[in-house]
Amino acid sequence: MVAEQEINRMRWAARRGMLELDLVLEPFVQARYALLSPADRERFQQLMLCEDQDLFAWFLQRRQPEDSEHAVIVQQILDFAHTPPEHR
Repeated sequence: MVAEQEINRMRWAARRGMLELDLVLEPFVQARYALLSPADRERFQQLMLCEDQDLFAWFLQRRQPEDSEHAVIVQQILDFAHTPPEHR
């Protein structure tokens, strides 16, 4: 079970101040973060340390993350974002 404090920290970390990122990250944290494996939660936490410009490029699929750990969680977030809300 994931502690509510950890989920709240990640909700806060996902609020980037860039609407495009907020629209991708916040719903993912809300719906999926607690269901992630410990390794994927760590990947997400590390992803939140990245620069907004990098996140923006990755989520708009203009570039791929060079770090393979980032690439894993970015793909999960993209898959979630491309899933219709009724199937999440």
